[in-house]
Parts: sequence; structure tokens; C-alpha cells
Amino acid sequence: MSYGISKVPTPANEPVKEYRPGSPEREALKEAIKELRSKEVDIPMYIGSEQVFTGNKIRLSPPHDHQHTLGYFHEGEAAHVHQAIKAALSARDSWANLSWESRAAIFLKAADLIAGPYRAKINAATMLGQSKNAYQAEIDSACELIDFLRFNVSYMTQIYQEQPNSAPGIWNRLEYRPLEGFVFALTPFNFTAIAGNLPTSAALMGNVAVWKPAYTQVYSAQVIMEVLQKAGLPDGVINLIYVDGPVAGDIIFSHPEFAGIHFTGSTKVFQQIWSTIGANIHKYKSYPRIVGETGGKDFVLVHQSANVDEVVTGLLRGAFEYQGQKCSAASRAYLPESLWPEIEAKLKEQVAGLKMGGTEDFSNFINAVIDERSFRKIAGYIDEAKQNPAVTVITGGHYDSSVGYFIEPTILKVEDPSYRTMCEEIFGPVLSIYVYNDEAFDDVINIINTTSPYALTGSIFSKDRYVVEKVTKALENAAGNFYINDKPTGAVVGQQPFGGARASGTNDKAGSLLNLFRWISARTIKETFSPPIAYGYPFLQQE
Repeated sequence: MSYGISKVPTPANEPVKEYRPGSPEREALKEAIKELRSKEVDIPMYIGSEQVFTGNKIRLSPPHDHQHTLGYFHEGEAAHVHQAIKAALSARDSWANLSWESRAAIFLKAADLIAGPYRAKINAATMLGQSKNAYQAEIDSACELIDFLRFNVSYMTQIYQEQPNSAPGIWNRLEYRPLEGFVFALTPFNFTAIAGNLPTSAALMGNVAVWKPAYTQVYSAQVIMEVLQKAGLPDGVINLIYVDGPVAGDIIFSHPEFAGIHFTGSTKVFQQIWSTIGANIHKYKSYPRIVGETGGKDFVLVHQSANVDEVVTGLLRGAFEYQGQKCSAASRAYLPESLWPEIEAKLKEQVAGLKMGGTEDFSNFINAVIDERSFRKIAGYIDEAKQNPAVTVITGGHYDSSVGYFIEPTILKVEDPSYRTMCEEIFGPVLSIYVYNDEAFDDVINIINTTSPYALTGSIFSKDRYVVEKVTKALENAAGNFYINDKPTGAVVGQQPFGGARASGTNDKAGSLLNLFRWISARTIKETFSPPIAYGYPFLQQE
């Protein structure tokens, strides 16, 4: 067998295609959408070498066109969770012992497949299944997922190269082992890239995984699985199941081989999971890794020195791209009285120009929220705000679910900075604004830091460098990703590692080598070339 110290391709962020009228990528995407809409797919679970069709079918439809049927997926039950765990553990030894170069090659090939022949399909699936417009799908299901796959391979090699010093006559080494057992990947609806990254990042480091996506993301999750199989991922390494959360949790979190969870979702669910793991800690072979990103109530602080046009653009994009269904979405803003009249006028003017409708029409900036449950929750916040005399509806406030789950981009001006929509995560196209007296800027900094339990993202708009530095330091624990003169969304793999603390999660920074460290267990090996042959030390000798 030949040996060498392999150097992986240097990763670079995947270029974002623009989808301008007449461009080849636009035509390819429209054709892919047309094809997917023309048929109904039958989506199985993927357990070991089997595609599992249970007959318990759940319908899939576009959130913006809920009368149309995209297909069905086959829901599983408790027995399928056991089957998936068994398949994962059966595959573990072979996968863990495979050379890291071979593991890397699989995921690098998956990235190339998404960048090339699968780009239009995975974007179209995300647009239809999750109601993302062409640009939001492109930066998510294509570019970010490609970046995760390529950069994680590079990060893996950096970790493996981190080795201890050795004294004369000794060779010290570190082995970076996969965890002992299996990893549970529990993924959200709002980012196809996150759904792909959570199981693959653990698998890249030699782990096996049971992957349960949100039911509202199954349509594009199936495309990810198709890509991984095409790339050569062995059976059983990642097992894709569609099982009710509590049913899956009861089995997984009681299993002695449970080695860790990679999670993105709500704070409440993550806290329940953490509590369950704690209660079952005596059952496990090892202490499980608990990695989670759980949402936010992300802020924009504007100083009187800020540029109004930059602020307005940051608020509109930060709050309303993908209907505010990003855990990083700008959902609360603090604006100075001196700038408010101009900001208000421009917000009203520009929101009025935002088109809303289905993703198939590329001129629509706003699409639908993910499902009826989300629609009703967001509508409830808006209705309550309308009834409150201390809240003014600046834009929007209307909604309609007759064709799709459409909610207008809504801006609320509140008199109380502790009003409900300033504090609670809404996960929809609702931006709450508190206008403060310019002289009370320092007080507002404290309000921001204490209003919400979350600490995911936030931003400051100011042209005064002293102000920027003061806010950056004062709010150092209020946001794991902090932006200066920019919206608080749009983290890029390899550029802005993503994650927050407090109620926003464990801050293990997806898109960096920090995250990959959680999926390994290091072993130190010390080899002594000339071992001592007597117990005595020089200090024991007589004078």
C-alpha cells in the first residue's frame, strides 16, 4: 500500500449566481421547477441499504400554493428508529476505519454535484418545498451547502495536523477518533444547508448518524440524500428517517450508544432535549456531545450618525428576506428620533414596492411562511398589536391563507421597548421598532442587552468609530455574530462562523473547525524510544 500526506483542495466560497433574465442559470432553474411541479414524488426513508416505504403517507405542498401536491413521504414509527440506530452502528466500524482521504473525497464530490448537475434541482426543491425565492435558495441550498462540504474537509485536515510537541527520546501523537456510538442530527425547515451540514459534518469526522429533518423540509432533504448516495456515501453512515419527534426522542435518548446530538430548532425543544439527556446520563456509554443553535431575537441599533439609506436597506433585507424565517432575522430595531421621520418615510415607500407571491414568479421578493401553524402564530401577534393603543402599524398588518400562507411585511412601532414583539421570537415578516431620544443612547444599549434571553445576532449602524467600539464592547455577550453597518443576517461559511450563546445555543460555530471538534474524541499516544530501566532519580544519590 502506498502512503502520502495528502493535501486537500483549497476551499473557496461558491460564487452566487444572479439569475438575471436570460441567464442560463435562470432558464435551468425554471425548467427544474416546471419538472418538479409536473409530477408527484413518493419519498421513502433511507435506512441502511433499504428505501423504506411504510404506506403511511404525508402530503407535501408548496407553502405558497397549498392546493398543489408535490408528492408524499412515508412516515415511520418506533421500529424504524431502532432500525436506523442498528444500521448506523453496523456501519460504524467500517466507516470509522476508512481513510480520511476517502471520507473527504465523498463529501467533496457531493459539493461538486450540487455545484453542477444538481444545482437547479436542489434550488427548485427548496423554492417549492420551503417557499424561498431564487436568490434565497441559491445562497442557501446551493452555495452554503457547497461551502459547508468543502470547508469542513479543509477544517478536518487542520484538526488532524494539530499535534503536540515531543521531548528528546519521545514521540507524542494525537489521534482524533470519532465518537463511540451514533450521532442524532435534528434539522430545521428554514435552511437546506443546515439540514445537509448537521449530519454530514459529524459523518466527515468518522461518525455515523441518524438524521431526522423537519417534515416541512423533507422535499429538499430527499435531494440531499440522493446527492450523497451519488457521491458514494456507504449505506448506513447517514440514515434518513421521518418519525414523530417525541417517538424518536424516547428511543434515541435512552440508547446506551447515543453519542451526541447536532440540533437546530427552538429553544424550548433544545432545553427539553438537554433535560432528557441529563436525566438519562447514567444510561450512556460516554457523555454525549450536545450541540445546538436555537434561534434569536436579533437586534439592529442605529446611532444618530448612521446613513439612512444603509439603515433602511439593512432593515428591509434583514427583516423580510425569506419572510423573516431566519434565526438571524432582524426582528427588533432601536432608532433615534432625529432619523426616524426620514427612515419611516423610506421604509413605507420601499415596503410598498415589495412584491409578494409564489416563488415561480422571480419578481416576487416576499413569498409564503412555511405552514398553517406558523401562519396562525404570526397572525396572532399582528392581531394583538393592532388592538394595542401603544403600538402603531407602520406597514403591512394584513394576511391571507386562501391560496398560500402569505403575510405582508409588517412593521410595528412600539412605545414600550419591553412590548411582546420586542422580546419574543416570532419567526415571520414582523419588524418591531422602538424610537428613542437621541440623548438616551446609552440607556438603549442596556435595554438591548437585557430585553431578550437570546444572543444570536445583532448589528450597529454608526459612522462614529467611538460609538461603534463602545457598542461592540458593551454588547459582547448579546450576540454571537455581531455586524457593523450591515444587516444581522447572511453569515458565510469560512468568513463568519455562525452561532450564539445564552438562549440561542451552545455557540459551537457552524462553518468553522470549532464545530468539528465536537464530533471527535482525542487519544494521546506517547511512545518512549529508550525507556528507563531503573526507578531511581539523580536526586536520590548520596552527597
